[in-house]
Amino acid sequence: MDNPPSTAPTGLWSLSARLMTLACLIVFMAQMATTVYLPSLPVVMTDLAMARKDAELSISLFVIGAALPLLFWGAAADRYGRRIPLALSLLLFVGISMLLSITSQGSLLLILRTLQGVAAGGATIIARILIRDHWQGDELARRLSVLSIAFITALGGGQWIGGLISRYAHWQQGFILVAGVGILALVLMIRLPLHGPRPAAQTTGMWQRYGRLLQRPGFLWPACAGGLGFAITVTLQEISPFVLQQGFQLEVTTFGALGLLIGVAYFAGAMAVNRQVARVGGKQLMKQGAGIILLASAGMVLLSILAELQGAGALVVMMGFYCLIIFGQAVLFPNSMALAVSDAREHGAYAMALCGFLQQGLAGIAAAGATLLSHHGAWAEAIFILALMTAMIVRFKVR
Repeated sequence: MDNPPSTAPTGLWSLSARLMTLACLIVFMAQMATTVYLPSLPVVMTDLAMARKDAELSISLFVIGAALPLLFWGAAADRYGRRIPLALSLLLFVGISMLLSITSQGSLLLILRTLQGVAAGGATIIARILIRDHWQGDELARRLSVLSIAFITALGGGQWIGGLISRYAHWQQGFILVAGVGILALVLMIRLPLHGPRPAAQTTGMWQRYGRLLQRPGFLWPACAGGLGFAITVTLQEISPFVLQQGFQLEVTTFGALGLLIGVAYFAGAMAVNRQVARVGGKQLMKQGAGIILLASAGMVLLSILAELQGAGALVVMMGFYCLIIFGQAVLFPNSMALAVSDAREHGAYAMALCGFLQQGLAGIAAAGATLLSHHGAWAEAIFILALMTAMIVRFKVR
């Protein structure tokens, strides 16, 4: 089943369109679980009597929680098919999200955010496995860039909606909203054929297969580059409510509206991949994306040193660099994943699961470390170091 699914109409949608819609909805749900909650971080810190670092940690723990069980989600998708693990992860996500909507303790919030990440990670990796089942190579990169449209909507629109919720309702209402999206995904998947390709006879165990994948440079280095780029995005999400809202005294709705600008930047990067990957190639686009991220992060360091992030002019320049980083990541990420899993095509679901594990794990750990540095005023330097590492891997290791 490595060939694209039939595009002949089935009812209102072709099978290809319905698979892409389901995958996009799941990616939207998982990302919105963070962005709809992001503008409320200062309020969460006050409401639940949490320290700032603990409030920020609720973002990192979600990413780490998403990474930890990915290897098992991938093995389950290969052994039991796509439907059962996907349904289980969505049901878990909906249940945890509803619990988050009523929690009143900071420590419980951190535990539930980790578990919400576990569920979101399972759903998103299986959504990407479904895409990998049907496409590969540059076409896979194009399809993954389409998933970026859902990511964009949640990245920008979710932050905007979160700002409105924080202003006119209670921040926990956002978790009810994402639970509703999870229920919609469950309904949509009911009639879709999610069996995937028939797995080959297993001659080695799960850990042996993952070990073999790690020995493939063509798989390992693109996956790591995408993970470090993702870490930069997560770090910016963590520090932005405090650097932008508190540093520039922005209203929560104004901060939420800035998410729309970030969404436009990611959309532009995703469209660049969609239009250029067949002509330019995934490797070259990775270099361009990593280079843009490095230059913009260097600009952030310079801005933090010279202007100390004060005044309207500094805000405009800061958002310019922020959007450039998001644009570069939109170019880098789908190509890094496509190159990694296409290099290990014969490993199927295992390759996508390990790629997701490496990328989510690197992002969670690096972002958690960068958050600690942010309390010493070194957040811009931390982002630059991550960007430099990404550019070096893409330049010297990705072949």
